[in-house]
Amino acid sequence: MCQLCDVENAVSTHAKSKRNFLKTFSVSGLGLAGLALKDAFSADLPAPPKPENVLTPAAALERLLAGNKRYVSNGSRPFDFMRDREALVGGQNPYASIVSCADARVVPELCFDEQRGDLFVTRVAGNYASADIIPSLEYAALVLNVPLILVLGHQHCGAVKAAIDAVEKHQQFPGHIQTITTAIAPAVRATKKQAGDRTDSVVKKNVILNVERLRHAAPVIGKLVAEKKMIIAGGVYSLETGKVELVA
Repeated sequence: MCQLCDVENAVSTHAKSKRNFLKTFSVSGLGLAGLALKDAFSADLPAPPKPENVLTPAAALERLLAGNKRYVSNGSRPFDFMRDREALVGGQNPYASIVSCADARVVPELCFDEQRGDLFVTRVAGNYASADIIPSLEYAALVLNVPLILVLGHQHCGAVKAAIDAVEKHQQFPGHIQTITTAIAPAVRATKKQAGDRTDSVVKKNVILNVERLRHAAPVIGKLVAEKKMIIAGGVYSLETGKVELVA
C-alpha cells in the first residue's frame, strides 16, 4: 500500500468525524492531527537513505552555498546515478527545499551541485509561495524533516518583467498568466521609487516578500521557524556568473 494510503487510513482512525478532526487540528501549533500525520508517515521507517543529509538549519544553508561556490568555479562533481539509486527506492530525506522559478535556465540541482535526493524542489514562474506550493513545503518540513527553505529568484526573470508591465502599463495577459503577474505585483509596487535596474529591484523584492510570507505561514512552517527548527532564506541567481547571492 502507498504511503498516502497509509496516511489516509491513519487519519481516518484518529478522526471519527469531520468535526473531531478539525477540533484536534486546532489544538496548539501543528495540532494533534498534524502530529498524527507525521507519525503515520514516519512510523517504522529505516535509517535515512542519505545520512549526510541530516543537518541543522544553519549547516544546510552552509552546504547549499558551498555547492554553489563549486558550481561557479566549474568544480561541480559529476552526477552519480548509481550511487544512491538503491537507497532512494525506499524513501527520501532531502536537506533543503527550494522555491525556484520555472525558468529553464535555472536548475537548482546544478547550481547547488547536488545529487538526486538532496533537494526538494518546487517550481513556478516567478518563484512565489502560492497556495499550491506551500502544502508541498509543509510536507517536506513536517514529514521529511527538511530544515531549510530557500526562495530562489533569478536575473532577467520573464515573469517579473510581465508583472512590471501589468502594473505599470496595465497590460493584460492571456489564460492564467495574469495570476502570476498578480502574485508578483506587490514587489512591483514596493519598488516603484527604488533606484537602479527596475527588473533586478523587483526580482530581489519578490524574493524578500515571499521569504517573509513563508516565515509566518501557519500552521506548520511558521511554528517550525519560531522554534528555530527551520530557516527560511532567499537568494538571487545570476545568469551571467551562476552565483547565488543571499538577499534574505
